[in-house]
Amino acid sequence: MTSDCCFYMFLLIGTKVIHDSLEDDVSGGGVRCPLGYFPCGNITKCLPQQLHCNGEDDCGNRADEDNCEDNNGWSLQFDKHYTKDKYNKLKTLYAFQTKTPECLAGAVPGECTCQGLEIFCDAAKLSAVPSVSANITLMSLQRNLLRKLSADIFKKYQDLKNLYLQNNKIRAVSGRAFKGLYNLTKLYLNNNKIISLKPGVFEDLHKLEWLIIENNRINRISPLTFYGLKSLILLEMMNNSLARLPDKPLCQYMPRLNWLDLEGNHIHHVRNITFSSCNSLTVLVMRRNKISTLSENSFSSLQILDELNLSHNPIKKIQIDQFDFLIKLKSLSLEGIEIADIQRRMFRPLKNLSHIYFKKFQYCGYAPHVRSCKPNTDGISSLENLLASIIQRVFVWVVSAITCFGNIFVICMRPYIRSENKLHAISIMSLCCADCLMGIYLFVIGAFDLKYRGEYNKHAQLWMDSIHCQLVGSLAILSTEVSVLLLTYLTLEKYICIVYPFRCLRPRKCRTISILILIWIIGFAVAFIPLSNKDFFRNYYGTNGVCFPLHSEQSESSGSQIYSVVIFLGVNLAAFLIIVFSYGSMFYSVHQTAITATEIRNHIKKEMILAKRFFFIVFTDALCWIPIFILKLLSLLQVEIPGTITSWVVIFILPINSALNPLLYTLTTRPFKEMIHQVWYNYRQRRSKRDRSSQKTYGPSFIWVEMWPIHEITPKHKKPALCTDSSDASVTTQSTRLNSFT
Repeated sequence: MTSDCCFYMFLLIGTKVIHDSLEDDVSGGGVRCPLGYFPCGNITKCLPQQLHCNGEDDCGNRADEDNCEDNNGWSLQFDKHYTKDKYNKLKTLYAFQTKTPECLAGAVPGECTCQGLEIFCDAAKLSAVPSVSANITLMSLQRNLLRKLSADIFKKYQDLKNLYLQNNKIRAVSGRAFKGLYNLTKLYLNNNKIISLKPGVFEDLHKLEWLIIENNRINRISPLTFYGLKSLILLEMMNNSLARLPDKPLCQYMPRLNWLDLEGNHIHHVRNITFSSCNSLTVLVMRRNKISTLSENSFSSLQILDELNLSHNPIKKIQIDQFDFLIKLKSLSLEGIEIADIQRRMFRPLKNLSHIYFKKFQYCGYAPHVRSCKPNTDGISSLENLLASIIQRVFVWVVSAITCFGNIFVICMRPYIRSENKLHAISIMSLCCADCLMGIYLFVIGAFDLKYRGEYNKHAQLWMDSIHCQLVGSLAILSTEVSVLLLTYLTLEKYICIVYPFRCLRPRKCRTISILILIWIIGFAVAFIPLSNKDFFRNYYGTNGVCFPLHSEQSESSGSQIYSVVIFLGVNLAAFLIIVFSYGSMFYSVHQTAITATEIRNHIKKEMILAKRFFFIVFTDALCWIPIFILKLLSLLQVEIPGTITSWVVIFILPINSALNPLLYTLTTRPFKEMIHQVWYNYRQRRSKRDRSSQKTYGPSFIWVEMWPIHEITPKHKKPALCTDSSDASVTTQSTRLNSFT
């Protein structure tokens, strides 16, 4: 019993050793690299996946710069079928043509030219197939006016090898149109108006290798359509009107079919029986169809397939074992497909896969064994970092620090200001709080960029789906929306002050606080509503690495797109237009009242100086939002927007006002300058140790008076006749409010 156990143990250990050694040999040069790395040829060295084909010799033997181009597909098959066995034949044919320039086909129509046994009648305005010698080997009738191919029209040309009928107006093809063409190898019917092909129409074309029928209107095919094509290698049917593939094996009469291109049709479904007989197929292209579902084992019989292209189809779900049988697959294209339940298990059986193409570079983390994965960046992030550019990685911290420090400084200093209008100070502090949230947002983005530094592709999808990304995106939207609404409110308040200076419209404390609370409630609602219903909004904030929904994604739900458009092109654009209209009215009102009394004119002049400063603040906000309006409009028009633009907008353009507002609101104002002057003056006094009682000093430190100097205010302005206390609120008090910006 003990000997049996030992025997089985040694057997298992031996099997494991043999398996590992085989895997080492497969990996090349005896080097076994971990997931996400590739070997440098015969050198015992592994490099990260992102260093493949980066233009630099990272291996030292340029092994990392080999196989950069995806040569799978047509170029590979062309070399396989035509550069080996047929090279000498092509060379002999070329020599024959150069040595025999004269026509060997007898009489030919005047519209045609002849060289050897080849007839060329291109663009000759022919409406019928011309009658020429029966021994010709090539007939070219491109760009003519042929409308129909009648029965037996080519029957006498039994030596014909190449027939070019593209770019005509052919609508109907008789079932016997190609009778007798036993030696034909290439047939071009592309760029015509063919609607259907009858069963058996190609039954005499036993030697046909290329059949090109692209850019027609064919809406249905069956296996009998291709009956007799036992030598066919290439079948091009792209850009037709096929809505479905046959329910029977498509390749049962095309045993040698090597390349099948069905791009640009209207195919909705791929059945598991369609390709069951395509045992020789190495290239299958089905991009830009309307495929929404793939049946189980759809590609189970395609065990020698080299290239599979399913890109830009609205596929809703990919089975976890969808590609298990494609053991020799080298190139897989899934561009434009949202893979909601993507897993490493989907691509693990594809040991020979060298090139893979996704919609999002984040998916590359689920195929770490594939040497070349595209895209390797979305313009915002890369395989290595959440922020692809070194400039962005540095400035996200710089802008974050400036924004947070500046706004916190203003918030802390505002309580020390003795102002005649505390309501305006509350509004400014509220705006600083909103701007500070933008700095916190950038700080969090920078922190996660550090966390995932060098291996972001392993965590990209998890990060964008995480609650952290959702909350960070909500924080950014909350900051922007509250800031926009507050600026709109402050602008309207100033508009009333200047356009209607003698109206008793003084804002009350209760009303001001209520408006500020309402603005914050609206901001919270706008920011967090997308988190309330995942089915309706999907991953609203997780469409990119910076978690900001700047432009629409095709994968977004219609509700999510409408919501985004309403916020950016509805609320924010309306607020921007209100600000522009208000300042236009202010300037117009000042211009109209410039000829009134001197006292009023002096008041308006002071108000105008202050209004210009406030206008500069709002104008900088407008400069930030105009690019966002443009980007949102372009995305609404389905214009492709590079991710690089998004990252620069989010890091540089969007938060720039949040960083500048403290400078504009406080650091360049007269009270702040007076405080700096006072501190410096007192510092010099302490150092000189002079007698302070004999020196002229300023008021207490950190107590600022935001009002016009006493000598600048006339008695009439102190006590206006129209509205006593209220006019002081509408003119003088508004001057005091704006004076904090000067």
